[in-house]
Amino acid sequence: MEKILEIKDLHVSFQTYGGKVQAVRGVHLDVHKGETLAIVGESGCGKSVTANSIMKLIPSPPGTIERGSITFKGRDITRLSDKEVRAIRGVDISMIFQDPMTALNPTLTIGTQLTEGIKQHQRLSQAEAKKKATEMLNLVGIPSPEERLKQYPHQFSGGMRQRIVIAMALICEPELLIADEPTTALDVTIQAQILKLFDRIQQETGVSIILITHDLGVVAKIADRIAVMYAGKIIEVGTRREIFYQAQHPYTQGLLHSVPRLDQKTDKLVPIDGTPPDLFAPPEGCPFTARCPLAMEVCGKVYPFHADLSHTHAVECWLQDERAKQHLAT
Repeated sequence: MEKILEIKDLHVSFQTYGGKVQAVRGVHLDVHKGETLAIVGESGCGKSVTANSIMKLIPSPPGTIERGSITFKGRDITRLSDKEVRAIRGVDISMIFQDPMTALNPTLTIGTQLTEGIKQHQRLSQAEAKKKATEMLNLVGIPSPEERLKQYPHQFSGGMRQRIVIAMALICEPELLIADEPTTALDVTIQAQILKLFDRIQQETGVSIILITHDLGVVAKIADRIAVMYAGKIIEVGTRREIFYQAQHPYTQGLLHSVPRLDQKTDKLVPIDGTPPDLFAPPEGCPFTARCPLAMEVCGKVYPFHADLSHTHAVECWLQDERAKQHLAT
């Protein structure tokens, strides 16, 4: 399958009064044409920083992309000028931000905000841009689109605003859509509608999607592949079935055990004890060592090797070493 995006050894840090926060530490990822890749992990693990790096939206200062490459269709985004990146943003790569109310300008009509980008990038007339905006509102399921174009963000519900933000992201027909926690503030009914909308849009347009979330229920519905992130690193990646049924990293297993399941009878959920490591001074070994019930002495001293379990499933964990497997078997 054709790769549309490839991230290699990405390091992103933020300089603060307390020191340097190493938010992303050597991320390797790729996204294929027409697929949905979900990046999951608890708050603060580096998911949104990785997404903003793809769009080159890391504020500098205090943020810095220290090293690594983000290759989109053969071009390394980290080496492009601001002008070159602006030509890509919204046209080839679009992003849906976490809170639709803050993503929309409360003083401008929905029509103005929808047509602004397409008029700039595609040089359309006002009438052509309005027609395109109407089509996009239809696509995302907003009734009476021509009337709705004249209204302001406060006149829409949370679910409707989220649909408008999705329409804004898709109006220039991007090849890659980054959705950063797109269903976090919505109730479960609206969440289901938004996820169904993503699935339909992908089938109709062929857009590739990076879905950033901490909600494994969302992931189970629409993700083709899943990357599990912890303390700024991708610690496991695989297809949806591999992650949900054959997870190998103790952190991934812990995430799955802490989610309620309808197919199992349990009296209580099993939480992951402890807290994530301090990224001002991240550990040299596996960052999950202090919380891992299966941790060995080597785990805290040396970062684990990259183990390919199949052509789609990979994990970074010392438990995949043959010596550890033999020890656990006895």
